[in-house]
Amino acid sequence: QVNLQESGGGLVQAGDSLRLSCAASGRHFSVSVNAMGWFRQVPGKEREFVANIRWADGSTSYADSVKGRFTISRQIVSNTVYLQMNDLKPEDTAVYYCAADMWQGNLRSWGQGTQVTVSS
Repeated sequence: QVNLQESGGGLVQAGDSLRLSCAASGRHFSVSVNAMGWFRQVPGKEREFVANIRWADGSTSYADSVKGRFTISRQIVSNTVYLQMNDLKPEDTAVYYCAADMWQGNLRSWGQGTQVTVSS
C-alpha cells in the first residue's frame, strides 16, 4: 500500500544533531495512514521503537531513551515524517527504519533504513 524512503543518516560526533526524513507515497495515503514512526536496530538485537506520530492529530510518543532529545514531526502536504535527533550519543548508533501503520488490514510498511553512526 505504501512506499517509504528514508534519508538523512550519517556519521557524527557525540553531541551533534541529525535530522532524518521519510517520504511516503501511496494511493490515498493521507486517509489510509494511522500513524508513522521510527524504529532502530543494531546487528544482533531486536528492532526497537523510537518514536511515532499519529497522522490525524499529530500526537506523539517516544521511547524513554530518546525522550527530550529526539522530536518527531510530520509535513502533511508532502507525506513526510521527520526525526530531529539532538545531543546524539554513541548508544544511538543503529540503522533507523521508518514505519507506517495503515488503518485497513492492520498493515505496517517499512522503509529500507538509514544508518546513523555516532562516534565518541
